[in-house]
Amino acid sequence: MIDGSPPSRRVALFGGSFNPPHVAHVLAVVYALSTAPIDEVLVVPVYRHPFAKELASFEDRLAMCRLALGWIPRTTISRVEEVLGGESRTLRTIEHLREQHPDWQLRLLVGADVLPDLPKWHRFDRIAELAPPIVLGRAGVDADGAPIPFLPRVSSTDVRDALAAGDREAIASRVPAAVLEFIACHGLYKRS
Repeated sequence: MIDGSPPSRRVALFGGSFNPPHVAHVLAVVYALSTAPIDEVLVVPVYRHPFAKELASFEDRLAMCRLALGWIPRTTISRVEEVLGGESRTLRTIEHLREQHPDWQLRLLVGADVLPDLPKWHRFDRIAELAPPIVLGRAGVDADGAPIPFLPRVSSTDVRDALAAGDREAIASRVPAAVLEFIACHGLYKRS
C-alpha cells in the first residue's frame, strides 16, 4: 500500500449451529468464495445458542465443520465463540474479531432462511454496519429481501429428524459422507 499500512483482508464470517453441517453449508462457502468480494470464509460454530436450541457438543460440531468445510481453500474453522464463552452473540463475536484483526474487513455470510429472524438478533443494525451481510438465496425460502435461490432445500433440522428415525438413506445426498460417518461413529442425533 502507498501509505505503508498492510492491505486489509476481506473475511466473511459464516456462523451457525452446524448441527450438523450439510451440503448447503458447503455450497454456501464455495459460492461465496467464488462470487463475493472476499478473500476468506471464517466458519464459526456457535458455542451456546442464543435462542436456547439444543445442540450436539461444541467439540462434535467443530469436528463436523472441519470434515465438511475444512478442505475448502481459503476457509478457516474457528473456535472464537468457545474462546469468548457463554451465549453466542454475533455482535460480540464481530467486535472481538475486529479488535483482534484490525486489518480485516468483515462481512457476515448468511442464508436467506435467517432473514425473518434478523429482528430478533441483538443489535442487528450495528452488526450490519460492522459486517455488511452477504445474503445467499435458498430454495423454499420466500422472505422479504431474499435473493434468487441457488442453495438446495436442506436443513439441519430435517437431517436430525431423518437420523433420529434411522433413515440415513433419506439424507445421504444432503450431508457430506465424512460427516455422516462421524455421526454414526459418535452415535449423534439418535432418538432418546
